[in-house]
Amino acid sequence: MSIQSKKINLHEDWIVVLLGFLIIGISLFIFLPLVPVFKWANTADLQNDVFNFENLQTLFIQFVYFISIGTIGAFLAGKSVKNFLLVFPIVYLLTVIALIIAGNSFVKGLNLEAVIFSLAIGLSIGNFFKLPEWFRAALSTEVFVKIGLVLLGTSVIFSDILKAGSLGLIQALIVVLSVWYFAFWLCKKLKVDDELTMMISSAVSICGVSAAIATSGAIKGDSKKLSYVISIVLVTAIPMMIFMPIIAKYFNFPEEVTGAWLGGSIDTSGAVVASGTLVGETALKISTIVKFSQNVLLGLAAFAISVYWTYTHNTSQGEVSKPTLAVIWERFPKFVIGFIAASLLFSFVLTPEVRDTVKDSIKNLQGLWFALAFTSIGLETNFKELLQNNSKKPLYAFLIAQLFNIIITLLIAFLLFSK
Repeated sequence: MSIQSKKINLHEDWIVVLLGFLIIGISLFIFLPLVPVFKWANTADLQNDVFNFENLQTLFIQFVYFISIGTIGAFLAGKSVKNFLLVFPIVYLLTVIALIIAGNSFVKGLNLEAVIFSLAIGLSIGNFFKLPEWFRAALSTEVFVKIGLVLLGTSVIFSDILKAGSLGLIQALIVVLSVWYFAFWLCKKLKVDDELTMMISSAVSICGVSAAIATSGAIKGDSKKLSYVISIVLVTAIPMMIFMPIIAKYFNFPEEVTGAWLGGSIDTSGAVVASGTLVGETALKISTIVKFSQNVLLGLAAFAISVYWTYTHNTSQGEVSKPTLAVIWERFPKFVIGFIAASLLFSFVLTPEVRDTVKDSIKNLQGLWFALAFTSIGLETNFKELLQNNSKKPLYAFLIAQLFNIIITLLIAFLLFSK
């Protein structure tokens, strides 16, 4: 049984939107949190840069900032503020450790993202130590995730996408639709359960982790299944990030084609940037634009999935019944409104100068909310139980769908971007 996802309700979704825009408002008008330093190469750097007084002070201010936002959320949602205040410092400390590990120059050279270490640390503790039920219940996993998704909207700037022309959007649309339906069909053929089917289809076709999280929120999915899908996405992204640029160079693919291929098929934004950098500046630019174009579709996809789920899983006396508009609205994931509103605000209301002033700070905040969520997901997930309760069919479905994604995206990239 899911601990967090079954407790999150629509009222809390509105709270997430409120908290997301509270953070944006504070960043724009009141206080712009400094970005902590996590980069280090040796012990001296660790001591002088990461653990110096100024950086520790920045980390402490950031801790106070986050625990304050989280406490407001726990209070508004009617959860135990006391338990949250006891649990959050532990989650924050574990997440900072993950960020420090990811900040090492050797680790950065391997292009490993901080969320991988957040999830690994959480899973290690959650599986080797028996955590009390009140501790697990106090983990605000989905709240952290959805705040991060609202803040993700601030980085989806429509003018940046349009500068690259319509090709990126066209490719994103074709890839998302074709890969999503193939993955959905394949999961059904392999008799994967409905929740995993929706999460896998979205993750492999849209934008990996963010899409899986948004889909889980739209269908109120089991957070343990979400953890399973996220783990597959993160692990699969590593070899793709390394070998796809090598393949492109070996066969002398044009940089434009390579960039479109990488951006359309690699599932995490960090891995897309890392792989694009290995190829060249043009590939990096186009891969980023294509990935942004897929991110734009995230809100629309979450809305469509929530409507589909409501129509196919709205039961009355054991039978599926046609939902009313009120039921559709009740089940609609309100955090999607926050994501779209944030994107519209930063695309059309704020000036480029204001965006440039706050973008690094908000990106840091967004990344930390996601990292906190991954730590929490690990802490609340029993991986042994997860593997026992799920056959290998979801893994096979994801890998086959990802191979289809790689092939179809390459063909479309050649059709659209080859000169």
